[in-house]
Amino acid sequence: MVEVFSGRTLLNKDGDLVDPEEALRNKVVGIYFSAGWCPPCRDFTPVLSDFYTELVEEGEPPAQFEVVFVSSDKSSDDMVEYYHDAHGDWLALPWTDDFNNELKQRYKITAVPKLVIVKESGEVITDKGRKQIRDKGLACFRTWLEAAEVFQNFNSFG
Repeated sequence: MVEVFSGRTLLNKDGDLVDPEEALRNKVVGIYFSAGWCPPCRDFTPVLSDFYTELVEEGEPPAQFEVVFVSSDKSSDDMVEYYHDAHGDWLALPWTDDFNNELKQRYKITAVPKLVIVKESGEVITDKGRKQIRDKGLACFRTWLEAAEVFQNFNSFG
């Protein structure tokens, strides 16, 4: 995943710039294509937020999982408002970065919301992250982790 965002800059919720090499190293990454104007996105974002909170913020130790929000909002202001109001404490590709179009092509995004789960290399584990979270809850993370072949520092999910 570090590969996919290599040379890019990501943002955190505080608006600070984050180096993807550090933030995404040795993690399963969910690339979340979403937009504030989209009702199904507004419906799923809190579900993803709860999933992320349980895995990363409340997990002991925190799960090796990160989300990168790729916005389809109509303006930077719309993206920032949606990101701050509805999203978990994960990362985002700046709205002004035209790399979002490359990502949409690479992962064949034709509609939002879409949660693509990838390995560090950017290789797709599943493009059905949204459905899997809805169907299986936290249990789907173990499957992703095994597929990602990242170094595991825990075995408490199952």
